[in-house]
Amino acid sequence: MRTTMEIPDSLIRRAKARAAELGMPFGRFVTEAVEAKLAGGTPGSKPWMKMAGGLRHLHKETLRINRLIEKEFERIGD
Repeated sequence: MRTTMEIPDSLIRRAKARAAELGMPFGRFVTEAVEAKLAGGTPGSKPWMKMAGGLRHLHKETLRINRLIEKEFERIGD
């Protein structure tokens, strides 16, 4: 299907350059980009969270370590 969209020139140039780097037609590049965005879940989702989100349990430990580091710097500054 053909469609017309308004996309900033700078973005089109970057996308065309990337498609050329990958050796694929621009239309296929755009199709794959849209498919990837649709498969990614909710708007604004962070795909890296699928991997890094598994480290959420370390948040409290990170806070504990940061507090210890700050205490040591305070001690050194005295």
